[in-house]
Amino acid sequence: MKKLIMMLVMLLMVVTGAMAQADKVCGTYKAVRNGVNSKVKVFKQGNGYRAQVIWVDNLKMPDGSIRMDVRNPDKSKRNVPADKIVLIDKVTYNAAENIWEGGKIYDPTSGKEYKVELSFKDGKTLMVKGMWGPFNQKMYWTKIQ
Repeated sequence: MKKLIMMLVMLLMVVTGAMAQADKVCGTYKAVRNGVNSKVKVFKQGNGYRAQVIWVDNLKMPDGSIRMDVRNPDKSKRNVPADKIVLIDKVTYNAAENIWEGGKIYDPTSGKEYKVELSFKDGKTLMVKGMWGPFNQKMYWTKIQ
């Protein structure tokens, strides 16, 4: 009986440790793309993780109107303000490889989606890799919270 309890405790510790490692991706990041600064929040969503813009430095158009997600192929999302766009959705943690994968990244500048993989370059720098076939593009987000 003691061995069974000890094994269950050890299993619980392993599972808890893996969950803590998976949640390491959660937080707020500074992202720069094409010279535009933004803040992106990564959080748990269902069985995976999601990244959503929460601030962008060019939110207003020259005429004073709010910049919208006008290139989104889903017409129902074209009225989403630029500071509320979901960039990454449905990534899950792969503990064996220490990466978050299996989801998609959305590029609001083109309206296209790509496979995505996330991993930490160091303790505060998240590498975001968008992939299309054998091609990929990396960008780095800096954790600020």
